[in-house]
Amino acid sequence: NRLRRGASPPRRQRGPPASPAAPPRTQAPRPRRRRFRPGQRALLEIRKYQKSTNLLIRKLPFARVVREICLDYTRGVDMQWQAMALLALQEAAEAFLVFLLEDAYLCTIHAKRVTLHPKDIQLARRIRGIHGGLG
Repeated sequence: NRLRRGASPPRRQRGPPASPAAPPRTQAPRPRRRRFRPGQRALLEIRKYQKSTNLLIRKLPFARVVREICLDYTRGVDMQWQAMALLALQEAAEAFLVFLLEDAYLCTIHAKRVTLHPKDIQLARRIRGIHGGLG
């Protein structure tokens, strides 16, 4: 007996017996996931959002923020908002933010950087002045 004490006997292979004429099964190679170069994915995302006309911020969270700010300015009186008024406010807010970030990124490029810093946004707002949305 070749088995040592406590060792289990070898297991039998289940399944149909392999015929000598059939080739061995091989798995088909899986297609590799595409690997993008650094920054390429961001550029594709920018192009996608530039082509679209839909809003970037979700409607319900934006409406909650607007109502919360409105409560602060009306001393706790809860105002009702029309859906079209919220939509118009959201369109204006998103347009303002997009143009502000464009200007801020130009400040970033001027400083020979690629990362947007808060000081770039502050500089863009300061250059715009009171009429450009500085408030």
